[in-house]
Amino acid sequence: MVSANLEKRKSKKRKRKPQLKEMNIHAAGIDIGSEVHYVAVSPKVSNEPIRHFGCYTSDLNEMGTWLKECGIKTIAMESTGVYWIPVYQVLESHGFDVNLVDARHVSNVPGRDTDVDDCEWIRKLHSCGLLRGCFIPDSDTVTLRTYWRHRADLVAMSSREVLHMQKALEQMNIQLHKAISDITGMTGQAIIRAIIAGERNPTVLASKRQRGVKKSEEEIEKALTGNWRDEQVYLLKEAVELYDTYQQKIEECDKKVEECMLAFETKADPDDEQAKLSKSRRRSENEPHFDLKKQLYRVTGVDLTAIDGIQSHVAETIISELGCDVSAFPTEKHFSSWLGLCPHNCITGGKIRSRKTRKVQNRIADALRLAAQCLHSSKSALGAYFRRVKGRAGAPKAITATAHKLACLVYRMLRYGMEYVDQGQEAYEKQYQERVFKNLQRSARAQGYVLVKATTGEVS
Repeated sequence: MVSANLEKRKSKKRKRKPQLKEMNIHAAGIDIGSEVHYVAVSPKVSNEPIRHFGCYTSDLNEMGTWLKECGIKTIAMESTGVYWIPVYQVLESHGFDVNLVDARHVSNVPGRDTDVDDCEWIRKLHSCGLLRGCFIPDSDTVTLRTYWRHRADLVAMSSREVLHMQKALEQMNIQLHKAISDITGMTGQAIIRAIIAGERNPTVLASKRQRGVKKSEEEIEKALTGNWRDEQVYLLKEAVELYDTYQQKIEECDKKVEECMLAFETKADPDDEQAKLSKSRRRSENEPHFDLKKQLYRVTGVDLTAIDGIQSHVAETIISELGCDVSAFPTEKHFSSWLGLCPHNCITGGKIRSRKTRKVQNRIADALRLAAQCLHSSKSALGAYFRRVKGRAGAPKAITATAHKLACLVYRMLRYGMEYVDQGQEAYEKQYQERVFKNLQRSARAQGYVLVKATTGEVS
């Protein structure tokens, strides 16, 4: 009797369980793992709807063959670490429509504790049309992105060795980094390499000062008087050798970056007048060993560096992460939302509870924030906008707001081929004052008042 009641209760629960109506039975879901991938298809297309495959290339090809036999046309998978990349590439080569989805869009519903449940849930959502694929650039852009990201890592490691040089000098009380602004410049490197070679005379070391250094030889000589220790000189030597190695690797990586950019389609002649206007000066530290601005103008057809705050390395970051085609984003609002630079309105009960931007890990957004931060003393219209927002809402919000404006400008230039023309700080401030004045007039008129100029008594 007890078992019969229990069975009746279970049948009622099964009846109450909501079912999502499948719109596409030719959809599959994959739960990505480091060693095993679980794949789910509809029970209507296979007697064995869930299978698991290994991580070797032969296993991935077997997965693609099995999905072909099941008549699968579209696949959804989570973006788990870097383990999804080989699966994505192999399945795409088999002709499937592969969608990489955000894990946060899949894992909002609790109760799925196993990989089998996860892959089945992904398939269910994808078959109902509830999942949206992430933006993935074309293969040429992915190759360029890989090299450019590696170059950024090399620059970071090279900078770390500069800190090691400063630490070794500081422990010997050699205050070289305080006497000159950059120890990786001609004067700094000449003095450091002379120290490694065995020179200890401050006068001889200070005589290696190059023209343009603000400090005199006497001040540099005073900074080079310290406590020489063999172990610290050894550490200094190691840091210099590693620094030279990283600089060599950066130069080699620059050749790969240039080769990748030459493979892109030419959209403009880099030798025309606009490219000459944006031609860079003498190469500075950490800049590529080729004319990056010229290549950027060739592949995009516009001069992104004409926008105030956007330097060549920022423009290269944008192109390497996004590509030259922004048609995947219908409007600039979609683009700024993808970057996480627009307000995310949290509405509850008809009221906006929060306007904070979403937490998005995006290298383009980070680069645009750095570009916006550089506008704090700019005399351009963007600089005036940054300072106005900073005075009203603070620096963090001003950086995000200006980065959003930069993102919109980049989108318009890449999408429509528009040229950026700076209206200037004075024109922007005048336009802002006129807008404030019109708002005051409107408010006064609504209350039955008029505005009177205090100096002339003129009624406006």
